[in-house]
Amino acid sequence: MLSPAPSGWTLFRNRDFRLFGGARFLTGLAYQMQAVAVGWFVYDLTRSALALGLVGLASFAPAMLGALVTGHVADAYDRRRVAALSYGLLALAGLGLMALAAHGTAPVWPVYALMVLVGTARAFANPASQALLPTLVPRELFGSAIALNSSLWQSASVTGPALGGLLYALGPAVVFGLAAACFALAAVSVIGIRPRPAAADARPALTWGTLLAGLTYIRSQPVVLGAITLDLVAVLLGGATALLPIFAQEVLLVGPLGLGLLRSMPALGSVATAILLAHRPLTRRVGPRLLTAVGVFGLATVGFGLSTSLPLSMACLFVTGAADMVSVYVRQSLVQGETPDAMRGRVAAVNTVFIGASNELGEFESGTLAAFIGAVPAVIVGGVATLAVAGLWGRLFPALRRRDHLIT
Repeated sequence: MLSPAPSGWTLFRNRDFRLFGGARFLTGLAYQMQAVAVGWFVYDLTRSALALGLVGLASFAPAMLGALVTGHVADAYDRRRVAALSYGLLALAGLGLMALAAHGTAPVWPVYALMVLVGTARAFANPASQALLPTLVPRELFGSAIALNSSLWQSASVTGPALGGLLYALGPAVVFGLAAACFALAAVSVIGIRPRPAAADARPALTWGTLLAGLTYIRSQPVVLGAITLDLVAVLLGGATALLPIFAQEVLLVGPLGLGLLRSMPALGSVATAILLAHRPLTRRVGPRLLTAVGVFGLATVGFGLSTSLPLSMACLFVTGAADMVSVYVRQSLVQGETPDAMRGRVAAVNTVFIGASNELGEFESGTLAAFIGAVPAVIVGGVATLAVAGLWGRLFPALRRRDHLIT
């Protein structure tokens, strides 16, 4: 008699996964609260769409410039310690932002400097944590682990923006201080995971070949390359997150609390989809479903750009989050599940650059375009471009279009 397939919820019996998940939730909560407060704080100081875009650029630049080194560090050293130290650095950056906000009116450049520090810490934390996750769970539960891990992050992304918007009424310093405390708790949580250091004889030598190994591997895998670049281009063009303060204040007229609600909607859509995927993982036609999800993301982005109603805008953002979760689920399963453990950190670092480019660099692109043509036209143009990309990638990467199973 065959034993029943294990449920994804079995993962919560795993002590190390619980600690990892706790750190994931805390960092997601802190980052989202901080992002809402930084966006509103910078817009209060500057009233500039371009200034909002520069926040994204300051966060992304360290990941792009340090990708080769951060991936090597994640493969060569204890990934728990790398992640814990990075979260500690994020806590210090949060305290710096709190001090700036408490000072009151200030020039905007120190905020950018601290966002560079935030970007540097995340550049080391992301590949270390991504490479650590597959070592915590059995292979048969890996798809569920990806979905549950994403749902924890997205659950924090639902709570964080709303909480950040609510607490902003007490002052941005309150939000930044609470975010710093969450980062510190995450550092304590992840260091409690049982040690999983790289074996001394498995640590890669510091050469150009080993530094470039992650990029070389991705280029040799057409399906992985197609999935990663599809997400990069789609979110780069179609993301509207950086412009939400403008929509909240000038289009929808809903203030900081409304901004928090808007920022929560994509995460809420992602959580709902992630919970569904954890319980019922994708098993067939993953390539076509990925391309369809990106098309839906673009269509919902156009709807958001055209909306002047808060409920409709929230619904459109919910759909973008649900569609994006399908992309995250497929991409992360391919990247983490099919990569040898000895080079997971380097591959994850390259993946982090692509994710950062689609998010933080996308914020810069959105802010720059909005500065020239306005926020509403910028979002609509981005959504239409994302629809076009979904069709184009199906032709450029036929292996991705024909991909049936998630993990071979």
